Amino acid sequence: MAKQVDKDHAENVWRAFLTVGIDQEDVRQRRLFKLLPATQRCRFCLAPLQGLSSPLIRALYRKAPSRMNPHLCNACELFAEEHQGGAEVELSLLFADVRGSTTLAESMSAVEFSKLINRFYEVATRIMVDTDALIDKIIGDQVAAMYTLSLAGLKHPHKALAAAQRLLHDTGHHSPDGPWIPIGVGVHTGIAFVGSVGQSNGVTDITVLGDAPNTAARLASHAKTGEILVSDTTYQKIDLDLGQLETRVLELKGKSQSVTVHVLSSND
Repeated sequence: MAKQVDKDHAENVWRAFLTVGIDQEDVRQRRLFKLLPATQRCRFCLAPLQGLSSPLIRALYRKAPSRMNPHLCNACELFAEEHQGGAEVELSLLFADVRGSTTLAESMSAVEFSKLINRFYEVATRIMVDTDALIDKIIGDQVAAMYTLSLAGLKHPHKALAAAQRLLHDTGHHSPDGPWIPIGVGVHTGIAFVGSVGQSNGVTDITVLGDAPNTAARLASHAKTGEILVSDTTYQKIDLDLGQLETRVLELKGKSQSVTVHVLSSND
């Protein structure tokens, strides 16, 4: 019974974090944190992350900027260390892949390639943070981000698409000289499990699982250089005039049904 209570509690906390942003404990702490001086606060609980009182808060509450988004505190990471679990919620996902990374790596030294990829990571991270994403992973030649109701709001599909368009722009896909790194992007909206995994082996990670992230990743892998493949699910939720877009029907690896996507290019 205790384990079931812990599981239910963990799910409730995760759901609150992903849909509202705070739970009851956060509400109580907000009253205190609001009184303390700070130059930067957690968007949810108002914990001072920078400023005179931040060292005290770090010492007493272990609160520091989150690795998923520095505008938030690390409450979810701390909770994940002790409570494995999560919740199923609707969210929008952005995956971006470097096109031809093997060929790129072959054409330059390892140090040069490392600098190129790090530059891509820095640009992608800045855009994801600016557009209210939770950074899911930055690994190899791929970056991935989650846009949840709690942080990105009801228009999380819009923010995911805006981030994708900025990624193309800031990597030079609008330049007459071409991009300084070629990428393709996939954007998809759906239901996914978000929570902590891997606690049993002593290493805890927070990630997103299910068909939705798999679909977003597949879309990114199918996108050509300078393309954003937007799933029809996301497209139907975006109340913007995107003009006449090319539509494709894709057969994605591991999926039994075809997926309709709308194609935005760097020229759109």
